[in-house]
Amino acid sequence: MKHFPEFIRNEKNRVPNAPEGMEGFVFDGADGSQVVLWENTSGGSVALHQHDYWEYCYVLEGCYEGIVDGKPIKLGPGDECIIPPGTPHEGKHSKNYRALDIFGGQRVKR
Repeated sequence: MKHFPEFIRNEKNRVPNAPEGMEGFVFDGADGSQVVLWENTSGGSVALHQHDYWEYCYVLEGCYEGIVDGKPIKLGPGDECIIPPGTPHEGKHSKNYRALDIFGGQRVKR
């Protein structure tokens, strides 16, 4: 599994209370959006939840299988998914998972 460069993995960028097995590193946009780069070597799951803002996911490595608005999805490297505000979603990610998520609002409270 590849890892993001050390300047991204800086402790100051780490997402607190990340989902099971995940390490996340957050970067803030001037408009209040956030970019989170996720890594997970062991696999895990994300419980059912929703946001008040858009979410865009792009899988770099591994696989994500989930349910978005009651419909099953499966994402592998190079696949993307856009989740509208208020849409319930949950899922499982494989071992050696890496992804880029862009949130249209503040996903991580600092």
